[in-house]
Amino acid sequence: MTQSSNSSSKSWRPATKLVHGGTLRSQYGEMSEAIYLTQGFVYDTSEAAEARFKGETDGFIYARYGSPTNDMFEKRMCMLEGAEDARATASGMAAVTAAILCQLKAGDHIVAARALFGSCRWVVETLAPKYGIDCTLVDGRFMENWEKAITPNTKVFFLESPTNPTLEVVDIAGVAKLANQIGAKVVVDNVFATPLFQKPLELGAHIVVYSATKHIDGQGRCLGGVVLSDKAWIDENLHDYFRHTGPAMSPFNAWTLLKGVETLPLRVKQQTENASKIADFLAEQKQVAKVIYPGRKDHPQADIIAKQMTGGSTLVCFELKGGKEAAFKLQNALDVVTISNNLGDTRSLITHPATTTHKNLSDEARAELGISDGTVRLSAGIEDSQDLLEDFARALSHVSA
Repeated sequence: MTQSSNSSSKSWRPATKLVHGGTLRSQYGEMSEAIYLTQGFVYDTSEAAEARFKGETDGFIYARYGSPTNDMFEKRMCMLEGAEDARATASGMAAVTAAILCQLKAGDHIVAARALFGSCRWVVETLAPKYGIDCTLVDGRFMENWEKAITPNTKVFFLESPTNPTLEVVDIAGVAKLANQIGAKVVVDNVFATPLFQKPLELGAHIVVYSATKHIDGQGRCLGGVVLSDKAWIDENLHDYFRHTGPAMSPFNAWTLLKGVETLPLRVKQQTENASKIADFLAEQKQVAKVIYPGRKDHPQADIIAKQMTGGSTLVCFELKGGKEAAFKLQNALDVVTISNNLGDTRSLITHPATTTHKNLSDEARAELGISDGTVRLSAGIEDSQDLLEDFARALSHVSA
């Protein structure tokens, strides 16, 4: 097996990296990456097997540890993210859980932004304490909250930015500076920004996680996740955790995601353009109480967005004046836009967080996050923008002002 190489690959721009990066070809010279659907690998001799298990020679051992297809996906994501190493996982939540737990032990402490996806919040607020790992949730918009939450045992800062679903933004560089002062690591869930619009590692974060199910696949086909960092951190923390707990991605899913990332820039560009137009349209509608979108000047943290993001978002958060009843009426009346709790898809998707993605939070917790009964989250697809605007105009006519 040979690897596609080019002396200029490090200077390639994202769209080129996502087509060519990390490509491996067998002796058959296939154009599209091969799928290696195998559990194990064969050794020419017993000595060769021993050397590989000792790490004295390169090669694959077992598909739970890695495979050629997964290796291509990991290398391509590293090129895009600017990371030294990565591990592909079976889902986004497998990536989040691995990135956090692999580096902690009983007695350690996590500081996490309270604005998290429901399952992410469960990992730090409910699962980690079962293993003796303490957690403090803070309003991540304000740096003083991160600083006040630090204890002598604080080892990890965890955040999303922009957040799900209210699109709050956290100052990643500020949190990273604080973490470096105490020797802690910053883990950033970068799903909503995508690796095209925000580079957490360049901003000082230490670990980046993605649900590859979202924009990276982007076509509603399969689950996947990825953890990216420097090689030393992965070797010391994630490597053995990954091998022994088994969150590995299926080679078929890795192949599907390789095909997905090839068109990531094209899809995200169209999705973002659509999201921006819809956000501007909704902001003018009498049935809408407020719109939150990172591409608008009226975003509460527009100054931080200007510092750390190069684009808006494919997501729009808005609140209807009529609460849950109005939200359901709107969603049920839409024709082009589909009701689904996924995001980052070629199709425009809409969901009501209070009854779906964040339903397990208490009323008080949702209120703290700004999630009301009228809050709606839209993930813009790649459809014609005019069709989407007409769909919303028609659906809003069913909603009282």
